[in-house]
Amino acid sequence: MERLYVIDREIASKKYPNTNDLVECLKQAEAFGECKGVSIATVSRDLEFMRDRLKAPIEYDAYERGYYYTEKTFRLPGVFASADDFVALGMAKSILSLYRGTPFYNAANHLLDTIMTPMTGSPAISGKANKNQDWLENRIVVPKIASAKVDPIVWEIVVGGLKRNRVIIFDYRGTWDAEYRKRQVRPYQLLFDSGVWYLYGFAEERKATRIFSLSRIANAKLADNAFTLPANFRYADFTGDSYFGVFIGQEKRRYAVDCYGEAVIFATERQWAANQKITEIGDDGIRIEFTSTQYDKVLKWVLSCGCNAVPREPEKLVGDWKDHVKEMAKLVRKRLAT
Repeated sequence: MERLYVIDREIASKKYPNTNDLVECLKQAEAFGECKGVSIATVSRDLEFMRDRLKAPIEYDAYERGYYYTEKTFRLPGVFASADDFVALGMAKSILSLYRGTPFYNAANHLLDTIMTPMTGSPAISGKANKNQDWLENRIVVPKIASAKVDPIVWEIVVGGLKRNRVIIFDYRGTWDAEYRKRQVRPYQLLFDSGVWYLYGFAEERKATRIFSLSRIANAKLADNAFTLPANFRYADFTGDSYFGVFIGQEKRRYAVDCYGEAVIFATERQWAANQKITEIGDDGIRIEFTSTQYDKVLKWVLSCGCNAVPREPEKLVGDWKDHVKEMAKLVRKRLAT
């Protein structure tokens, strides 16, 4: 069965594989322990079995010199897939919906459909609506979030730079910039956070790593010069052991935040940092302590908890939090007065 599913996948890919091609694919699968006993004779018997016993509409195209399915939607039913496998793929497809509108969504969605079709059954075989597919789409749902669109050309250039370790040249407008500025960046990684794609790389003009939102990039192109990827290029190595999304500061700080009310559950049910420590304070509160380089993200997190979070360390966080509270109080008085 493992061999048959590999053959099924290759024929359905519309690459018109011949027996030699299929033997090579099966040998690769055999190297990973998926298939055994690979030879041209074996593949020929498998193809005959698929035609005669499984009713697979396999034909040989003399012009393309390979096999294809005469019914484009046909795939072998995945009768040996476990219930856990099926649910896991359904959840993966639901989570993929977060990336809808990004250039790679269609390709990734097609890939999941290709994997799931043998498991859900082929319309060519059953002739009925796929109830399993309907169940997955209607009962395992990831709500939509606000997202930033990415120019497909920008995506293609960035991915090309990542694959080939080529410098990327583009115009960029930062959060506080009034106009676009020319950038030259060595692309290290693509990052995704809350509906936005980011490029993490080494900015030539700043001589330091920086993060760029793909939605703010224009006129991107690949430069002629390549670069060598450094050993310590990974974004996660510079977050100070915390998990607050996409942001890196210059200084690693130790944080302590007291939480009360609903913020207690919010803080304790998540892992905010690898080294976080939580202790009870009083009868109704907890103190969470951790290290991080993601200062701006931590400040936003504290402010998002409203009156239920009070920062204790570092002093900079305490001071900035007080300033924001004072400004909000002024704004409230001003708005209420009008």
